[in-house]
Amino acid sequence: MSATGRSQNEFVSVDSAPAGFSKPLPMWRAPGLILVFVSISYATLLFLDNSQISAQLFYGGDFVLAPIDGSRSLPLRAFILCYMFSFALFATGSLLDRLKFGLDLLITYTAFCILLDLCVILLAFSVSLKVSYTVLEILSGFIGYAIYSMKLLERGHMPSKVQVLSNVRHPLRTLLAFLGAGLVSGSTAFFFVGYAPALLDAAKSVALLGGVGPGVFLFMPLTFLIFYAAARIDTVVNDKGEFAPPLTIIVPAHNEEYIISRTIGSIDKAAENYDGQTTILILDNNSSDNTAKISSDALDACAAATGRVVSVPTPGKSYALNAGLTATETEFVIRIDADTQVGPESLRLAMRRMKDPSVGVVGGLPVPPGGGPFDRARQLELIVKHGFYSVALTTVNCVVGVPGMFAAYRTDLPRQLGGFVQGMNGEDTDMSMRIGELGYRLIVDPRIRFVSEVPATYHHMREQRLRWFRSVFHVSARCRDLIYGPAPSLRGKFMLPFMLVNTALRAMMLPMILFAVIVLFGPGVDNRDLQIQSAMAVALGAPAIMAVVASFLNREYKGVFCLPEYIAFRLLRSFFTMESNLTISIGDKGRHLYAPSERKRPVGKPDNQA
Repeated sequence: MSATGRSQNEFVSVDSAPAGFSKPLPMWRAPGLILVFVSISYATLLFLDNSQISAQLFYGGDFVLAPIDGSRSLPLRAFILCYMFSFALFATGSLLDRLKFGLDLLITYTAFCILLDLCVILLAFSVSLKVSYTVLEILSGFIGYAIYSMKLLERGHMPSKVQVLSNVRHPLRTLLAFLGAGLVSGSTAFFFVGYAPALLDAAKSVALLGGVGPGVFLFMPLTFLIFYAAARIDTVVNDKGEFAPPLTIIVPAHNEEYIISRTIGSIDKAAENYDGQTTILILDNNSSDNTAKISSDALDACAAATGRVVSVPTPGKSYALNAGLTATETEFVIRIDADTQVGPESLRLAMRRMKDPSVGVVGGLPVPPGGGPFDRARQLELIVKHGFYSVALTTVNCVVGVPGMFAAYRTDLPRQLGGFVQGMNGEDTDMSMRIGELGYRLIVDPRIRFVSEVPATYHHMREQRLRWFRSVFHVSARCRDLIYGPAPSLRGKFMLPFMLVNTALRAMMLPMILFAVIVLFGPGVDNRDLQIQSAMAVALGAPAIMAVVASFLNREYKGVFCLPEYIAFRLLRSFFTMESNLTISIGDKGRHLYAPSERKRPVGKPDNQA
């Protein structure tokens, strides 16, 4: 991160778009994709609703071969095929590579849909089991999202595989947590379906809830609520007594003269509330401004902490972090971004959680500074992600990433794993996930608060989100053994695939809304049963409700008033996700990530190089 002399960083660093794994994206490319997608979608719906060939071959106003009765709403197969084709046209790569990628997407998805239809027909004839049109479309959508993500992962230029040391054990309490939460959530959803149909019908008449069945609206949120409650109970039970060993704070800093003194001052105030010795290492990463001098003066002015500036001339945050690891002489280390001001109790609370020897990484809840155009939306985003979902996932030890804005480690663990990886996006997620796979718990404690800057311009927000959303693919490729290998890892077999599918869903959210508009007002509208409430529910309903719930659970009641900005920001985030996918370099490598040759670490390449 770096400053431009103003109060807000707008610098694009060497970590923004790693060479070889991404390409600069012209501003016109994503809008061009959307324009072509809308045109193809209109033509496809025109064919499905008015062609005699379509009427003879397909059912339900979609590319469905199985004769299934039911309401005709959103033709998901048509939507996914149109998006896949449009995305391949605008992807990054040679024309031949993009054509191969597009054919791979379309052929693979079509084959899976045909197989699904054959299974439906077989069930109908063999055991007289009828699958509803809605269920078939939901399955078709999930398959499409998964194929899109996995093919982008396979054909995109990705980081080299690293050996993931896995010593994860799933104790009985984890299994009981899954079963217990599922039983309670499922029973509650079943009760409302069977005994409160009037309440569900009333909910469907409200735009924010329309079309959200109990399986989505009740089961998943209830499951996470149970996990969240269990995590907070665990905190109360195990978070007793102080633990204050000597502690080192490492702060990578590149051209941070505008804010570094505030960051050091906040650490010093937190050190005043911490009984152990606190050492601050400012890792001056090839700065061209007065970062080193200002940092040295701020360190000299500290009342409780001591520290020094360490020069790291090689550009790249991971080089700075690894230099900090080398210089650390304490058992525990906390990495903090240079634009992050920690709360006064942050060090004490983080180390209190580290008292448990099974805990390997501790994170907290970032807070926006306020005042910026994106700060209100970002506040709700942080509350939902880090204040609710990440906290809930600690119950079943399924947390994947602890953000590098503030992350506490047992120093030997990142050293054991070769240090932080350079040359890819998501070095913080890669490190925390691999520590979790060693058998350690990853803890996110929302009481640990720290102010982290939010981009103040569209271009800086775009740069940040392209980098963040691309990291899901980079981390999944680097740690591919968790997905394709035999290790029974919940992160590898469930969370990473879920994150990839969710990335696809988020990338397609804005196109899906446009597609729904075409269905509502375009060709064949009289033959379909898509209600505007259903379309709004997918994009707005459940996320809005969970944002309100998370705000109240974290006592951030003012977050409710940020809902309009949050909903709008989710649409912008969808656009950035699509752009991020477009930056991935596509190529025909002749082999897949799960091929035996690809599941070996290149000879001579250190683990901290992507």
